[in-house]
Amino acid sequence: MTTEFKKRTDKPVRHLDQVTIRFAGDSGDGMQLTGTQFTTSAAMLGNDVFTFPNYPAEIRAPQGSLYGVSGFQVQIGAKNIDTPGDKLDLLVAMNPAALKKNLKDLKKGGMLIVDTDAFNKINLQKAKYESNPLEDGSLKDYLVVQVPMTSLTREALKDIPIDSKSKTRSKNMFALGMVYFLYGKDPKYTVEFLRKKFKNKPDIVEANIKALQTGWNYAETLELLPAFVVDEAPHHAKEYKIITGNTATAWGFLAAAEKAGLKLFLGSYPITPATDILQELSKYRALDVIAFQAEDEIAGISSAIGAAFAGKLAITTTSGPGLALKSEALGLAVMLEIPLVVVDVQRGGPSTGLPTKTEQADLMQALFGRNGESPAVILAAKSPADAFKMAFEASKIALEHMTPVILLTDGYIGNGSEPWTVQRLKDLPEIKPPLLKEPVENWKPYHRDPETLARKWVIPGTPGLEHVIGGLEKDKETGAISYEPENHEYMVKIRQAKVDKIAGFIPPLETEFQSEGELLVVGWGGTYGALRTAVGQLNEKGKKVGLAHFNHINPLPKGVEKVFEKFDKIIVAELNLGQFANYLRMKHPEFRYEQYNKIQGLPFTVEELVKAFEKLLK
Repeated sequence: MTTEFKKRTDKPVRHLDQVTIRFAGDSGDGMQLTGTQFTTSAAMLGNDVFTFPNYPAEIRAPQGSLYGVSGFQVQIGAKNIDTPGDKLDLLVAMNPAALKKNLKDLKKGGMLIVDTDAFNKINLQKAKYESNPLEDGSLKDYLVVQVPMTSLTREALKDIPIDSKSKTRSKNMFALGMVYFLYGKDPKYTVEFLRKKFKNKPDIVEANIKALQTGWNYAETLELLPAFVVDEAPHHAKEYKIITGNTATAWGFLAAAEKAGLKLFLGSYPITPATDILQELSKYRALDVIAFQAEDEIAGISSAIGAAFAGKLAITTTSGPGLALKSEALGLAVMLEIPLVVVDVQRGGPSTGLPTKTEQADLMQALFGRNGESPAVILAAKSPADAFKMAFEASKIALEHMTPVILLTDGYIGNGSEPWTVQRLKDLPEIKPPLLKEPVENWKPYHRDPETLARKWVIPGTPGLEHVIGGLEKDKETGAISYEPENHEYMVKIRQAKVDKIAGFIPPLETEFQSEGELLVVGWGGTYGALRTAVGQLNEKGKKVGLAHFNHINPLPKGVEKVFEKFDKIIVAELNLGQFANYLRMKHPEFRYEQYNKIQGLPFTVEELVKAFEKLLK
């Protein structure tokens, strides 16, 4: 079949710096695929992009129900962007429930594309509409484009020998074709994707491409539909890839294993939203990666501890409830002083809580959720692309300092995507594990490097280096079991001192925008993009506002007090009730901390942050 798409007519074209689009529909409508394809095409054609997938927790919610709505939001720009956007310029709503759940986020005057075929009596009732919003005047503030997508798609595919359900499913490609036309994006990358994905199903390939073409051609016939162009963004690197945070995390571990000269082992139990890391690493058996899907969380971390004991770069991944289950074994890793990385892709809690929604819920658990004095290094990635860097750094710290490291990401980072500069192994820092392979005179298992306080890493069975370690307290040199009071106190203090010393191996705290002024905005983890954009807007208004964003939480970087003292006010913004703010009150009680908190399973919007910060500046 031909895959040519008609060129857009000579109607006036409006150039935009950026645009925010959300595709929303039933969880079976293919909105995640549709949004991903639009994102990929926009990025390949030169735009900067940032995405936010938002999907229901139910495996298959009732069709047309409010709690079964799936959405995919993307912001594309002709300039560098750090968030998936606040208010929507375009909402594509495939049914009444999608409209009901998402209309509040559409700008006044924004464009709304709806599938009129879905607005029948049954679907309107499921969405709890008393009247049809397409007819009652409630959408008068928006540019509404009513399209019978389902029937037009089925008509276009009537001669293709596939079942009726598959024809209906292709309506997401019809919608995508319309949006491609609207913003002048070449559909060729989606055509290539469809041919590759369904290469063994030629009729499905033909149906999807035909639906894509039909949507494009239909949009071309609508005189009321404007034409937009979002120009290319300035990129400073030659090679980019659109990458999700979970994929970036997995690749960071792959790179670290290569730089350290070790095999990579992942022992994990599948848990939303961390499962994609396990799935990604399972693809790399050719690189000697062992990805072990355990029966439960305890088996996952225990297998990783065994792998670390045997000389592997050992990883385990989880989310909040799973981190709680791993806590006892994590205490064992602290006592053994072995390198282990635990990735916690945070979600809303407690318990199973909001398994597909984002929240910075687990900081206190990561810091203190173990019995006894159990210090572990805590790092946090700030964006999907940054997850690569932080996974690499977590591995480097764990290996070189012989300590467990907890890497915090979240659902927003893990599932979101943005451009990532392709890395070369030769450009990454060296990783030098303190492996001891040959006998050393007078060697003892807990002799320590004076600079790092790390003990040597000895693989079991190494001739002349036989030793005993375990979960009971150790003699400070021999590793033999010891109940001596003074020895226990020494070992508790030396394990803490080892973690504290890592502050000398990480960058000192620095600010963005301003180094002194009226207000310092403090954040950590995945709130970075929204905070940076909000602080940037305030500086454009002439306000002296700085941003201090933390990747390193335990230990805190050096220079915190010197940064904080240069600002009149400090506000800590986080997606919880104030866990980092309370941690700072413990570590630096000499400062007063204002708070801005949100616990809705959603990331910050720039608009709400600007309003909150402006109140403090009055």
